[in-house]
Amino acid sequence: MPKFPKTYLGVYATVLTGAFAVLILSGARSPMNAKFDTIDVQRINVREPDGTLRMVISDHAAFPGLILHGKEYAHERTQAGMLFFNDEGSEQGGLIFAGSKSVDGKVSSGLSLTFDRYDQDQQLQLIGLDRNGRTLAGMQVNDVPDRPIMQDMDEQAKLDAMPAKERDALMAARDSRQYYGAPRYYAGKSLSNNSVVMLNDANGKPRLQLLVTPEGKAEIRFLDAKGESQRVLTADDLADGKAAKR
Repeated sequence: MPKFPKTYLGVYATVLTGAFAVLILSGARSPMNAKFDTIDVQRINVREPDGTLRMVISDHAAFPGLILHGKEYAHERTQAGMLFFNDEGSEQGGLIFAGSKSVDGKVSSGLSLTFDRYDQDQQLQLIGLDRNGRTLAGMQVNDVPDRPIMQDMDEQAKLDAMPAKERDALMAARDSRQYYGAPRYYAGKSLSNNSVVMLNDANGKPRLQLLVTPEGKAEIRFLDAKGESQRVLTADDLADGKAAKR
C-alpha cells in the first residue's frame, strides 16, 4: 500500500489532533443531541450542569453505594435498578429489582420502589416479593429517625471495631427503642396469602389488623404489645352487636 514520508505523517497527525481538539472544545460549549436505536451500558449518571448527581441507572456490578451530599458511603446492594437524588446530591429513593431461580428450583425474586425522608431512609415503600412460591405485595409506611442518616454512616466504622458481644448488646438496646425507625402501616397481600391492613404503634408492634382470608373470612383483630389477639370482630359479631374474645 502507498506510504507517506515521515515528515508528512507528522504534519498529518498534528492537523488531525488540532481538529479533534476543536471539535471536543466546541462540543463542550454547546448542547449536543443524539439519537440511538440501542445503547448497551452498565451505568448511566444523570447530572445537572454544575455536576450535581440527580439519577443513576445501573446494573448490579456498577451499582453505587449510598451517596449523601455528593459523598459516597460503602453500602452493598445485590440488585440492579435506578436511584433518585435531591437538589443536594443525596439519595432520595429508588427502584431496585432482582430475581433468580437456584439450581434446586427455588425462586427468590423481588422489586421495591422507595421514597426517602430528607437525609434519612425510606419512609414509603411499594414492594413485591416471591420466595419460592410464597408471595408478598403491598405498600408500607415507616417511621424514620429525625437525625441525619450520615451520623449512622459515620458511626459504622466504630461499630465494626467494637467487640462482638458489646456491639450485639448495643444493637439490641437500640432495637428495643426503635433507634433506626419502625414500620407503622402495611396494606397488601401477606406471605400467608391473606389480604391485610396492619396498623402498628411507634415501637413497630402490630396493634390493629384488618384481615381477609383466601376463603373470604373477614376479621378485625385488636392485638397487644406481644402481637397476641385481645379481641376479634367478625361480620357475625357486628350483626349480633357483640364481640368475641379469643
